[in-house]
Amino acid sequence: MPHLCVMNTVSQNQLTSVCVYCGSSFGSDPAHEAAATRLGQIIAEAGLRLVYGGGSVGLMGTVANAALESGGKVTGIIPRFLEKREVMLDSLEDLVITNDMHERKHLMFERADAFIALPGGIGTLEEAVEMMTWAQLGQHKKPVLLANINGFWSPLLELLDHMRAQGYIRPDTEVPYLVAKKIEDILPMLQQSVSERKTEQAGNFAKVTEL
Repeated sequence: MPHLCVMNTVSQNQLTSVCVYCGSSFGSDPAHEAAATRLGQIIAEAGLRLVYGGGSVGLMGTVANAALESGGKVTGIIPRFLEKREVMLDSLEDLVITNDMHERKHLMFERADAFIALPGGIGTLEEAVEMMTWAQLGQHKKPVLLANINGFWSPLLELLDHMRAQGYIRPDTEVPYLVAKKIEDILPMLQQSVSERKTEQAGNFAKVTEL
């Protein structure tokens, strides 16, 4: 595995694919499954590629199947040791089997222009926070969005506020992320973020050429 470096894909100035992190179970709130279904549909309707963990169970399988049923393009990336546990979705045309979790996460990063965290467990939390950390460290500028369905991510948002209050997240080391309460708000927020980044980069280029 190569050392982490600044990793910006060619498509980073336009939204062509989104990575969705979510649980391999359904949880106890029916709204989470409904949200996963709608998100898969919206991603497909927008002509975007869904990049996800490759499983067929829980919210993971729900978002992938919803995208496929809506005519969307889906890339599943799953480590070999999870093929049976997460019941690999064999119907995918683009299914990548990796040797380990590190390779899986790296490929998911490379193939996506933005990241969405639906409700999930410790794995979902770890994946989303890692993308936030990389962004904080200046390793990428891809938007990271928490889908705060029925307040699922509110405890995490409170923890982040606590970290700011305690001086561990400072203005010069702010953690960049977006928060959406409604599934329908997600893609517009991501597209706006990507558009603003493109405008910012164009402005920076103009300033350089003026020198």
